[in-house]
Amino acid sequence: MRRSNSISCGLILFTLLALLLTACSSGPQVMDGEDMVRSYTQISQDEAKKMMEQDGTQIIVDVRMQEEYDSGHIPGAICIPNESIGTEPPEELPDFDQIILIYCRSGNRSKQAAQKLFDMGYINVYEFGGINDWTGEVVTKEPDTDTSQESEPEMQITEEKTDMKLKIGDAEVPVIWEENDSVDALREIVKEKPLTIQMSMYGGFEQVGPIGRDIVSNDQQTTTQAGDIVLYSGDQIVIFYGSNSWAYTRLGHVDLSSKEMEDLLGKGDVMLTLQMGGSR
Repeated sequence: MRRSNSISCGLILFTLLALLLTACSSGPQVMDGEDMVRSYTQISQDEAKKMMEQDGTQIIVDVRMQEEYDSGHIPGAICIPNESIGTEPPEELPDFDQIILIYCRSGNRSKQAAQKLFDMGYINVYEFGGINDWTGEVVTKEPDTDTSQESEPEMQITEEKTDMKLKIGDAEVPVIWEENDSVDALREIVKEKPLTIQMSMYGGFEQVGPIGRDIVSNDQQTTTQAGDIVLYSGDQIVIFYGSNSWAYTRLGHVDLSSKEMEDLLGKGDVMLTLQMGGSR
């Protein structure tokens, strides 16, 4: 009888142990970066060159603005500005399986664009930095032989919308401005006279300062990156050297690396100056 009880107890203990092990193994499995691809692939420029030489199926995408592309780009590259990439697949990239090699000026916009394309479902996205570091061939766009006046209004608009300059301290920085009512309103203020704003560090990731008046805004939930310029509460301008998520109106983006932005903004309060091209 005792032996029977011992066998029964043993069977019960074995059953409980088996159930415990089964429960542990049936829980959710978390795949790390080796088992699941979560983002685009970052490669060196030497690796990008080899891919361009060895594989003729790839497409090279320059995500700078058109005028930057025209001033000099990698041979064979097409221009799809980062600012034009939203949530819908670009018509220039119909094949989600195609190898896509992406670059910009310094490597900031290219990372943003690569992530957006990957999130849309493109599975072979490779980012290789900026043309500033490119040691290969660079070509410029052929001059437009069409001298008709049909293109003049567009050129005039482009010049008008890109002539607002930004200085952080004494350093003038390259900015890509958004095309929206808030930027137009800011431009109208600056046309009267240069606008100087005393900025203050906040949160370890941004500097913020008052414009001095309210301007039109269209706040949307936004996750910012280093270099982003936004309008906050309709009357404050914010420039980021880190990242934050909040409701902002986008104004533009300083086309510098995260390290360069941190060097400019992360060491103390700065003075911001907005002025029209040619102002002193």
